[in-house]
Amino acid sequence: MTVGVAIIGSGNIGTDLMFKVVRLSKTLRVVAMVGIDENSDGLARARRLGIPTIHDGVDGLLRMPEFTDVELVFDATSAGAHARNDALVRNEGRLMVDLTPAAIGPYVVPVVNLDENLGATNVNMVTCGGQATVPIVAAVSRVAPVAYAEIVASIASKSAGPGTRANIDEFTETTARAIELIGGAERGKAIIVLNPAEPAIVMRDTVYCLVAGEVDEAAVRASVEEMVLAVQDYVGGYRLKQHVQFDPVDEPYVPALDRPFRGTKVTILLEVAGAGHYLPEYAGNLDIMTSAALRTAERLVLARAGVSA
Repeated sequence: MTVGVAIIGSGNIGTDLMFKVVRLSKTLRVVAMVGIDENSDGLARARRLGIPTIHDGVDGLLRMPEFTDVELVFDATSAGAHARNDALVRNEGRLMVDLTPAAIGPYVVPVVNLDENLGATNVNMVTCGGQATVPIVAAVSRVAPVAYAEIVASIASKSAGPGTRANIDEFTETTARAIELIGGAERGKAIIVLNPAEPAIVMRDTVYCLVAGEVDEAAVRASVEEMVLAVQDYVGGYRLKQHVQFDPVDEPYVPALDRPFRGTKVTILLEVAGAGHYLPEYAGNLDIMTSAALRTAERLVLARAGVSA
């Protein structure tokens, strides 16, 4: 079976997602590509692929005859635009996969909590930093109590478009909440760094977890490595940069916790390279978002049809 989908947003994320659906998915087919700039590269490429396009945003999508074949809509616009897009799309009975930080629906990281959200009509893909690091926090927390987790996502400036730059605050807030809600940390914090280095750097992520009490290092290491393999199933460029690190902590006061802490700091260093479907290899931050969205959408439409993955 193949299910018709539409993509709202013809920028970098929407265009890369379009190519992923066309090239990789046996479940989905793009029947409409929607933007607001008639001359955008994304709409031009869609037209060359024979995909119907419109440049009147979500209102135009609802008028397209192809909309009758749409069962799921990807929103790759902005947090500000998503509320209206979501209301109109779900009012028409369609599923919504949200690639903005709007977080109207539940946060979803495919390898961690997709199964429990297969009945949702709107799911939020958190952020690029969240998709890269929440699985790692979850891997640690399933074998050890994580009192605090902090992530630092460093991405190439060239891979941060206007949507990313306009939503920096939402990025940090949404990622921190996901670290707690999905990752299982008591408290979470997220930092994003836009690195202007030339040549452009591949996405790098550092995950710090403060684990109380004794730590079974072998169990933590095995859990992290297992999670990395699970993410690699849909993000081929995702990998550990080096072995998991363990450092003892015995401090009379830790500001992040507002209390004394004795235990272990677990440090995990990651790298995420893009697949090069539309974007350069260094844009792993965008690639992990579109890859996660594709995996999520495939599972959602199969679940709605009563087909097991």
